[in-house]
Amino acid sequence: MDRKDYERMKEKALELFDKANIILTDEEKEQVEVADFGLNKVEDTGLQLITYVNTEQVCAKELALLPFQTCPEHRHPKRAFDDGKEETFRCRYGTVYLYVEGEETENRTMQPPVGDENYYTAYKEIVLHPGEQYTIYPNTLHWFKAGSEGAVVSEFSTRSTDEEDIFTDLRIKRIPEIN
Repeated sequence: MDRKDYERMKEKALELFDKANIILTDEEKEQVEVADFGLNKVEDTGLQLITYVNTEQVCAKELALLPFQTCPEHRHPKRAFDDGKEETFRCRYGTVYLYVEGEETENRTMQPPVGDENYYTAYKEIVLHPGEQYTIYPNTLHWFKAGSEGAVVSEFSTRSTDEEDIFTDLRIKRIPEIN
């Protein structure tokens, strides 16, 4: 991703955080991460986030998704120090459509990004509106997508090691590279 796209996406994320009444310091605003997952279609498959804290035991983040933006299917595997990351998503703004392993929801609301359908297998739909939350247990395949307004989600989890996430789509690079 080039610097111009990164800055543009960061500004869009800051607008969403503002709509959700998420107050960030100037330093936090500068540290917003833009993940394009190495696919170079960040507005379709991407995620913007800020990490407040990530210690040996706990992590807290804010996630911003643009309208219809998708965070691709992945899982948090067993690690040397635990059974994998457990995370709770709490919707703060918009609607987020979360898909997890389990019985497929008939007539689900959202679909995977066009052309990438083969990389998505979890289709049990959980719809989160502001104030609603859902806990994803370790090693559970999941992906999520924002509705038409975009979405802001607070994530509360055990220690985060994003570089260890396993994505269904092997083309994905979790750690952003900015040119």
